[in-house]
Amino acid sequence: MSLYEIGRLCLKIAGRDAGRKCVVVDILDNTFVIVDGDVRRKRVNLKHLEPLNEMLKLKEGASHEEVKKAFEKLGLSVWTTNPKKVGERPHRKRKSQQKAAREAKPKRKEKSAAQAVEGKEQKKSPAKTEKKKKE
Repeated sequence: MSLYEIGRLCLKIAGRDAGRKCVVVDILDNTFVIVDGDVRRKRVNLKHLEPLNEMLKLKEGASHEEVKKAFEKLGLSVWTTNPKKVGERPHRKRKSQQKAAREAKPKRKEKSAAQAVEGKEQKKSPAKTEKKKKE
């Protein structure tokens, strides 16, 4: 029988949750267990735990609610999170609405090919166009 049984109260000695109490919820193999309590529910290396004398009556794979009730009986705090509120997702406009929006925009006047050529000539050299007009 291992020292780390299901329901064993432990103290985390390494990592982000160091110094907090937890309970073994599930045994994965010889080196890893799943813990819950005043820590985030997660897989933990046994080297990062220090077993305490107390045992809690829990079944294998106990839920967070069951662990919370057991911790409250002992007068210990439990890790709680406040989930963020999910906002409403923005909706895409339908294609028909997009077409209507495009048609509502005023269109630019298109120049004919002759007008475009004259415009280019005027931009290049205004002196030449004046000579052509005089002739």
